Amino acid sequence: MSMQSHLSELERRHQALEKEIQSEKIHPATSELKLAELKRKKLLLKDEIERLRASNAAPTVH
Repeated sequence: MSMQSHLSELERRHQALEKEIQSEKIHPATSELKLAELKRKKLLLKDEIERLRASNAAPTVH
């Protein structure tokens, strides 16, 4: 898998988690624990995306 396709997949999963979080916020029976877990997963994905972008943008030294 290329770096770009990996980033695209991570971004897709990040967006899917955002949609799930918004959906869960609408339902009154949503557990705060479940919502916190979804937000944690989303943050981990965001961190991974940023890390990959930074490493991809950094010049390589030989």
